[in-house]
Formats: sequence, structure tokens, C-alpha cells
Amino acid sequence: MAIKKMFFLGMLAAAFWTAFVTGCSKKAAAGGSAELSYVDVELGKTYTDVKATIKLLTHRTDMLKPDYPGVSFAEYLEEFNRMYPNITVNAEGVTDYAGTALLRLQGGDWGDIMMIPTIDKKDLATYFVSFGDLDTMNKQIKFATQWEYEKEVYGVPSTGNAQGVLYNKKVFKDAGIASIPKSPDEFLAALRLIRKNTKAVPLYTNYAAGWTMGAWDAYISGSATGDADYLNNVMLHEKNPFADKGDNTHAYAVYKVLYDASAAGLIEDDYTTTDWESSKGRLNRGEIGTMVLGSWAFTQMQSAGPNPQDIGYMSFPITVSGRQYASAGPDYCFGINKNSSADNQKAALVFVKWMTEKSGFAYNEGGIPIAADDNNYPAAYASFAENNVTYVSDNPAVSGEEDLLNKLNADSELNINNGGNDKIQKIIEHAANRDETFDEIMNEWNKKWADAQNTENVEVK
Repeated sequence: MAIKKMFFLGMLAAAFWTAFVTGCSKKAAAGGSAELSYVDVELGKTYTDVKATIKLLTHRTDMLKPDYPGVSFAEYLEEFNRMYPNITVNAEGVTDYAGTALLRLQGGDWGDIMMIPTIDKKDLATYFVSFGDLDTMNKQIKFATQWEYEKEVYGVPSTGNAQGVLYNKKVFKDAGIASIPKSPDEFLAALRLIRKNTKAVPLYTNYAAGWTMGAWDAYISGSATGDADYLNNVMLHEKNPFADKGDNTHAYAVYKVLYDASAAGLIEDDYTTTDWESSKGRLNRGEIGTMVLGSWAFTQMQSAGPNPQDIGYMSFPITVSGRQYASAGPDYCFGINKNSSADNQKAALVFVKWMTEKSGFAYNEGGIPIAADDNNYPAAYASFAENNVTYVSDNPAVSGEEDLLNKLNADSELNINNGGNDKIQKIIEHAANRDETFDEIMNEWNKKWADAQNTENVEVK
């Protein structure tokens, strides 16, 4: 009798343990909820019984304003509630997002969905739920590797961007620019024609905004090399990545465009007094010839004045072995709070998927569509197609080096693609003041990069 009782208790314990382990495995795989899975959500059918109020932390403060010229958050949320009337989404905008969001993330006071700030990939599972494994998510969305770690995907891009140059078509015509510039020399020649033949500012730097300066970093990978491995693999181990390659490519050529334009007086008369918001209307009205910004800015420039037809977008003026390339990648990515309640996670998941597949957000903002099977590209990319520009999306770092770029950025204080605004501002300052040559600046950057590589024991090839 005792043996039967012990056997029964043993079987019961084994069954309990199996159920417990299975449940935990499902929960871990789903990022905190046994039912949470991006691929399994069928919009309009899945989680329609969920009632929740969730908070979204966003960098798009402009979309929260009633006078936003595009589709506002209020309009998106109203449309979302037609499908999910029981889910309330409250959006909070943060102006200094890169720094503030990181502090909010670490403090835990940020809500249920946020645009993931720059963190080490190894820390993703500490804060966010997984949307699914990489193989599955690659079939669901573009740029799935942006916030992937150990084959789990923790971020879904809000939209995608290609890196190019905004320009005013009428200004180009009035200046006598016959064709789209495809090299640094051709671009500088075009700026000189704008200065000579029009009243427009040839290249508006938006120096004072700061973050607009850091945007120049986005061009040194695919746009300047045509190499999808360059940023996250090659550059990490490269000796003197800011050196002159002798062929008007790579980082040297990108930053030199800005230095040469500044030294030649082809930018604003007083770069310290630039204004981001008013610059949109000025480009639209033909008071500005060009601005170097991602494709996300295209629709904002179109809607900022009476001449949307005059706004053009071209690839960055670098040609690699006879071909032009454009770096393409995700904008900020949605991440769902690991510590939110199960219902809030479900509500957050359907909202993220709705924004990706149903809202039209990427198209409305002039971005690359995120759903894997969506090839409806907006008008911003017409010039890219006409000139056979090839999109290049950065490959992820190899296993074990996922956070090496972050480490080199921190050690060198160059902060490539990570808010390194001041180093770009200094290019303009030194060029305008004529107190440091471009080669001297690049030599300093190479020294900082080499010291960082040494600190991190990086094999330099």
C-alpha cells in the first residue's frame, strides 16, 4: 500500500514538473506570456476580447501636435480603435529621446511599448519580450536582425529608411544643374551653381539642432562602400577607417563633403542660428537647395509648404566601382515591456502588428514598408529606381561581437550612429574657422578608434 502511494506521488510530482517546465519554456519563448506570438496574431480576430489601457513612449513629438501636417497619432489611434475598441493607447512624446528613453528604460518608468534606445543586445531580454525567433520573424518583417540576440527578435521597426539627400528640384533647375550628382566633386559643383545662380542656401546643415548632424554617420556604411558587412563587421577590425581610400568612397569621402562645403561657404551664413522646424518650409519654398537626411524627412518637407512637387530625394553622391548604393535600415523599433501584465502585453502586440501591417504608417512617413511582403514604396524612392541605386542593409555582427560597436563607440567617444552629433558639428566649426584641416580631424578620429580597438583587444586586420 505504501509502495503504491509512493509510486502515485512520484508520478504526480513528475507530471507536475513536466507541466511546470513546459509552461515555463512556452512563457520564456514568448517573452513573458504563454500566448504571446507575433506570427500567430491575426488582426481583427486575435485578442479582440482583451481590455487594456497601454502607454507608448515615442520620439515623434511632432505627431502628437494637432497641427501635424501628416497623419497624427490621434488619427492612427482612432483607426486602430475601430478594430480594437477595448484597447486604449496613450502616447507620450519625449523630445531628447535618445538620452531620456535610456534613463526611463533603466528606471522602469516607461509604460508598455517604447522605441528601443541604444542598449547592449545582451540586455534585450532584461527589458523586452521576444516577438519570436529570427527564422520566423524574417518571414514576417524586414530588418529583423536590428534588435535580435541569440536568435530571438525583440524589436519590430516602426518604418524603414534609405539614406540620401533631400533637394529642391526647382532650385536645381534654376541653378542649371543638368543631372543628379553622383560623386563628391559633382555635388560640390552643384552647390556652387546654386550659390552662383540662385538665392537659396546650397547645403543647409541644421547645425544647431544637433541630432541632424549625427545623421551623417548613417552614410559611411552601405552608401559609401556598397558592403553590407562594413559597419558591424569590417569597420570594427579595420585599421584607420577614417583614412582617405583614394577613390572618393568610405567614411573619409562622406565627411569631407561637409567639410569642403563649409570651408567654401556653401552652407548657412550663420550655422549657429539654424532652425529645424522652419527649415522644412524653407526647403519647400526653394530657399534651401539641399539637406542631408534620411528618407523619413521627405514627406515632412513635402507637407511643409505649397510646393510638394518640388521636393526630391537622391542617393548620396558617392559611386563605388561604377554603381551607387543607399544604406537602408530600420528607424526606431517597437519594444514591448517584459514586466507589463499579460493583457497589456497582448494589447501591445496587436498594436505593434497593426502599425506594421494595417496603419500605412511607413508609407505615410515616406519610409520603407516593414511587413516582409509589402513592396509599396512611396514616391521618395523614385529617383533611386530611375538611377538603379542598390539598397544595402547592414548585416549583424558575428556571434560574440554583437555589442563590440557599442564598446568602441564608448571608448573612442566617436559614437558612430549613436548620437555622435558634436563630432560632426566640429567638422563645420573647424572648416569655417580654418583652424584645423580635414586630414587632421580624420587623423584624430583614427587615433581614437585605434586606442579603442586596443582597449577592447580587437584584432586589427
